[in-house]
Amino acid sequence: MTRPLVAIRGVTQRFGVDGAAGVTALEAIDLDIPDGQFVSVVGPSGCGKSTLLSLVAGLRTPSSGAVFCDGEPITAPMPRKVGVIFQEANLLPWLSAIDNVAFPLKLRRVPKAERLEAAARMLELTGLAGFETRLPHQLSGGMKQRVAIARGLVQNPAVLLMDEPFASLDEQTRMVLGDELLRIWSETRKTVLFVTHSLNEAVYLADRVVVLSARPGRVVDDVAVDLPRPRRFAMTSGERFGMLKDRIWQHIKHAERR
Repeated sequence: MTRPLVAIRGVTQRFGVDGAAGVTALEAIDLDIPDGQFVSVVGPSGCGKSTLLSLVAGLRTPSSGAVFCDGEPITAPMPRKVGVIFQEANLLPWLSAIDNVAFPLKLRRVPKAERLEAAARMLELTGLAGFETRLPHQLSGGMKQRVAIARGLVQNPAVLLMDEPFASLDEQTRMVLGDELLRIWSETRKTVLFVTHSLNEAVYLADRVVVLSARPGRVVDDVAVDLPRPRRFAMTSGERFGMLKDRIWQHIKHAERR
């Protein structure tokens, strides 16, 4: 059996409060993600979706259990293996688009010509060729997120973590960027772990949708999305899309009622 690229083994995450027992955010999470798979994570508010991503990113250490990338334990950030894209673009306002994308390579002391060449390729991949010299305030919200995606890709990580990257955008821009993300994914075949509150987005983008319970978050369903690729917007009104979405919604509705 092929080893999964990302393996989450018995992960529980607790947060203490003023020395008390505190809150258990995640409990006994087991999850395998093969190389090249696009996985969405959904669940009710407060179920630990973002906490799960922070553990895979190496930004937190689990209270128990372990997370592995390509067989190696994740105990700290591994930017060359695991890239992270957050809800906010978090661009450096004094840097141009290309310099924002190149910034992680600058921190690694990659020679200037090499890092700018890599950044230019990523801007072209994300549809921003011609906007290299624009400052963040000269870009739309959607364009800023494209720059953030390019920055996440520039180190060529095996895994791309995306924490509600389109949540702050209007619906139309969100749909456009969803299709753009699928185009980029089809070209790069990165392993993607994508957190979202949107069930439409989760089903439309992913190969699988992992559903978490109310806190403490546990995996209550792992839904294979058997829709053909490439995905088309017309699929969202189809019967199979509706069935998958309803299956997920039943779990979330039950959790919210609790």
